[in-house]
Amino acid sequence: MAAQGTETIRYGDDASQLVELTVPDATPRGVVVVIHGGFWKAAYDLSLGRPLATDLVSRGWAALNIEYRRVGGGGGVPQTLDDVRAAIATLDDQGLDLTTVVTLGHSAGGHLATWAGGAVDAVTHVIAQAGVLDLVAADRDGLGGGAVQAFLGHAAGPADADADPRQQLPLGVPVWCVHGTDDDIVPISQSVDYVAAATAAGAQAELVEVGGDHFVVIDPGTDAWARTLEVLDTIA
Repeated sequence: MAAQGTETIRYGDDASQLVELTVPDATPRGVVVVIHGGFWKAAYDLSLGRPLATDLVSRGWAALNIEYRRVGGGGGVPQTLDDVRAAIATLDDQGLDLTTVVTLGHSAGGHLATWAGGAVDAVTHVIAQAGVLDLVAADRDGLGGGAVQAFLGHAAGPADADADPRQQLPLGVPVWCVHGTDDDIVPISQSVDYVAAATAAGAQAELVEVGGDHFVVIDPGTDAWARTLEVLDTIA
């Protein structure tokens, strides 16, 4: 269940085209767009982002927990990307100060958060948690049991630059890559290599290594989440 005081906003006719907006009682520090993971698959939904959204609101942030069409439910490229853009655009009508809009995404959500950093003008900062940031490498390594090819509809390559954060460098907004050193689902090399390539291209990117596995970064009770909150404290 969504937190009390959360407004559900639909941005399309599909059942997955919705967001959950929760705003703190006081003036928000900014907006965090929470983007759940699950290798873009329909089996996973925005309930994964609710604990993070609740914690963020308790710390003074407005939280937009977004849902989008996923593979197996009408998603993939370009539908999923179109939905992320439209979901973030719902902020335009909420009377919020959009000076600071942070996309915060886990795993495939980290991919979408970073993609949005280059594709959606409203986004000012990106935090990728165990993000899939190089689709070509992820496809080559078989991450998610062929999830990249299912998402793209074909093997990843140079023609997918519009969907692949690694091929979109340099990004014009700062990116923090928070990644567990023991992650065996999305290897930390995805973040290490992205940050190295981003900084070499003149972009602002930082690796935040944390102890733990793939899911420690989305558990509000962990040191890994505390590190993410520290990043947010440097933003606003």
